This record gives sequence, C-alpha cells and structure tokens, in this order.
Amino acid sequence: MDFPCERISSSEDDTKHIALEFLAELEAGDIVVLNGELGTGKTFFIKKIAESLGVHNANSPTFAIVNEYDSQPKIYHFDFYRINKVNELHDIGLEDYLTDSDAITFIEWGELFPEVLPAKRYEIKIEEIENEKRKFRFFKFN
Repeated sequence: MDFPCERISSSEDDTKHIALEFLAELEAGDIVVLNGELGTGKTFFIKKIAESLGVHNANSPTFAIVNEYDSQPKIYHFDFYRINKVNELHDIGLEDYLTDSDAITFIEWGELFPEVLPAKRYEIKIEEIENEKRKFRFFKFN
C-alpha cells in the first residue's frame, strides 16, 4: 500500500479486505487515527483488524473511552467522541498508551483533539459515497 491512497468499499466483505491490506503495513508502536461521520464504519474497520489478530469481542469504546485487547501485538482502541476536554485524555494516561511500543493504538474521532495526536501516525478518512459505498483515504505522517 503506497501512501496516500484511496480504496472504495461496496460491502462489509470489501471493507474487511481493505482492513487486512492496511494491517499488513502496521507494526507494534503504530498509531492509527480514524475520522468520519457517525456510521461510516470506523469501529467495523478496527473490529476486522482485531479479529484477524485473534480478538473476537472488539466493540466501540464510546462510553469507556478506551478498550484494551490482549492480542499480538496488543491493541488499544480509543473513541474521542464523548470527550469534552483534553484534560480527560491526560487523566486516563493517553501519553502512556501512545508511547507503548508493544501495541497498535487506534483512535476514532481523533480530529476532535488534534493537539494530542503524535506527528508520526497513520490517518484514515472514511466517507459514505453513493449507494452505501465507503471511500477510505489513507495517509501516513512521519
């Protein structure tokens, strides 16, 4: 996968294949930020990656803020949607999660608090296009 790039999904199966293609680029220590409107498939995308790493109970951490999955590598799954102030992220130790070199960290709604995002990261922008299709745009920042 060359960055930046774009993929179109017409089905959940397409999205799964796109997620697995992207997973091949990832390694422990990576941070992935996913942005898109409600219902565009951010959680589904992460869930498919988690399943391929042996996690079968992945779900949205909307109310918990972060879910941790014991896979290889570990997965941290954040959802910033219900966060009101950046201090809430500092209070849960976000910096420690972001610097864990043994985990891949996924952040939904990262655009809400760009000031906490590290310079080195992947970003995925998801949008719904015609006929329920999804457009995935992938970026890599160093």
